[in-house]
Amino acid sequence: MEDQQPATGDLTVDAASVPDGTDESATRAVDEIDSAAVEPEQSDGEADAEAPTATADGGVRPRRPRGRGLAAAVLVAAVLFVGSAAFAGASVQPYLADRATAATKLRVARAAANAITTLWTYTPDNMNTLADRAATYLSGDFGAQYRKFLDGIVAPNKQAQITNNTEVTGAAVESLDDPNAVVIVFTNTTSTSPLTKNIPALKYLSYRLFMKRTNDRWLVTRMTTVTSLDVTPQL
Repeated sequence: MEDQQPATGDLTVDAASVPDGTDESATRAVDEIDSAAVEPEQSDGEADAEAPTATADGGVRPRRPRGRGLAAAVLVAAVLFVGSAAFAGASVQPYLADRATAATKLRVARAAANAITTLWTYTPDNMNTLADRAATYLSGDFGAQYRKFLDGIVAPNKQAQITNNTEVTGAAVESLDDPNAVVIVFTNTTSTSPLTKNIPALKYLSYRLFMKRTNDRWLVTRMTTVTSLDVTPQL
């Protein structure tokens, strides 16, 4: 039979088993060996964290420290967050610019529609104040031209008792280059007079208005007629 070696945990030595003549230093050395074999040193935390683990094929795979993996995950998450925030900012900026442009176009179109409605809507009783009402929507030079035009039609229109009503059916911004804009306005205009037995004269008119932003207001600087179609029923 082969000699059987004692297991490490069963290694014990006492003074009675030490041969005679062994000095005290040898005894202490044996005691230290016995102590080291029975109670091996262990470090706190780090040894467990890095202790190897057995693989399925019987091999040994070292275990990586958990702290390093966590730090790497946090770093990746931070990079992804910064990247997504930058992408979101780049995407939102054009969207906000488009919304601002759309809001400006809406303001310009409304100003143009209000101007046309005011310029071509009147009765015999309020024609004298039409120039003052229209001045709110016109620039200095164009306002003066419109006032001069009214001076030539107020008297005959009042004598014929003409009532003019203009309804805006649509408005579109043709171009916008802040502070300048061009707007097309489409209208239906109805005129009545006792001289024609108040039978309405119907016209389809469209105008091109050249506008300029002044003191946060859009004013008409010039106006031309694009289309003029008389659709009055022929009796």
